[in-house]
Amino acid sequence: MSVFDLSGKTAIVTGAARGLGQGIAVALAEAGADVVCVSYNSSENTMSSIRSLGRSTSGIEVDLSDRDKLQGAFDQALELTGHVDILVNNAGVIRRTPAKDHSMQDFLDVIDLNLNSAFFLSQIAGRHMIERGSGKIINICSMLSYQGGINVPGYTASKHGIAGITKALANEWASSGIQVNGIAPGYIETDNTEQIRNDPDRLRSITDRIPAGRWGTPKDIGAPAVFLASAAADYVNGHVLCVDGGWMAR
Repeated sequence: MSVFDLSGKTAIVTGAARGLGQGIAVALAEAGADVVCVSYNSSENTMSSIRSLGRSTSGIEVDLSDRDKLQGAFDQALELTGHVDILVNNAGVIRRTPAKDHSMQDFLDVIDLNLNSAFFLSQIAGRHMIERGSGKIINICSMLSYQGGINVPGYTASKHGIAGITKALANEWASSGIQVNGIAPGYIETDNTEQIRNDPDRLRSITDRIPAGRWGTPKDIGAPAVFLASAAADYVNGHVLCVDGGWMAR
């Protein structure tokens, strides 16, 4: 199973303070990677779990929606680690409002963090990886990279966009030894889905549609991230992997 071993690799995981980002960061550390946790808030809980695994970790607190701060955040990670092998663009936000009432600010806030920051951080990391001749970029997409959703027009637009960017970057960078792929989580128990889970009727209707019969957890996303970050995925390019308990197959 050495093909999945990430020993000697360094990863940047955005939105690592909790939820999916935390699950992914810990999974990468379990596979042997050192992890830089980038988040708007403190990632101390995540870093504590990583340290308990004997891996090195650092935290960078930054507002990734501010594009002027992206280069500085990457440079700081590079200074801490010496090299970056893996970038996971996970940081995101969702605003739930019917389309007719969805404010311009809400729409732009979601696009700025979920799509714009992911592209520009990938661009910065990509330059470094092209120079090194290798690298893995994993973008966190969504079921709403394929579907329209309800009351989340900005989020849906951003997640369609990130799936497209994943394919575009893969096309350009595969020949440089860089694999760019995505993970499209299904319904996962995180803060972003708390509002839905607090609605008994909606919770029941969604759960009934999932062939696995349950919602996922951040740990369910961690192992697929390890696969895409590892040598096992060296010939996987531009793919968006659905990790959804069978939702998209329904």
